[in-house]
Amino acid sequence: MPIIDSILIELDQEAATTRRVLESVPEASLAWKPHPKSMSLGQLALHVASTPGRISEIVTSNSFEVPQFTQPAAKTAAELLNTLDSGVAQAKRTLGKMDDAFLQARWSLKRGEQVLFSAPRIGVIRTILLNHWYHHRGQLSVYLRLLDVPVPSIYGPSADENPFG
Repeated sequence: MPIIDSILIELDQEAATTRRVLESVPEASLAWKPHPKSMSLGQLALHVASTPGRISEIVTSNSFEVPQFTQPAAKTAAELLNTLDSGVAQAKRTLGKMDDAFLQARWSLKRGEQVLFSAPRIGVIRTILLNHWYHHRGQLSVYLRLLDVPVPSIYGPSADENPFG
């Protein structure tokens, strides 16, 4: 079995979970922030929605230059779902073309000539695409709780939803 197949299966499963979380985001609260240093709900939710598509494109080259990063905010709840759906479809197309040799080749994050981080591409996909995505989805679930929005089940029951009961 090609290495990428397990990543694509996980991507599908996690996209369905992420969709449930994004469906819970209240459009009226997109500008809300839990703290002045935090992203707004709209920024965090759009980051979660866009991660699969963005990161899958970044790892197609052998290196990536650290960008000047600003996180735009979603303007509507529908934008979140559309962004997730198109990004996951893009990620599946892009990642699905990667063979084992390409996945095992080194990928680097750079600032000019300085290499900030270098690892096999499959490791970058695991950490920067998937684990990073789950981390921010977890943050998003905390935002929902703080807004008193029912939190959907992610890996098991939440205080609001029990898929087993």
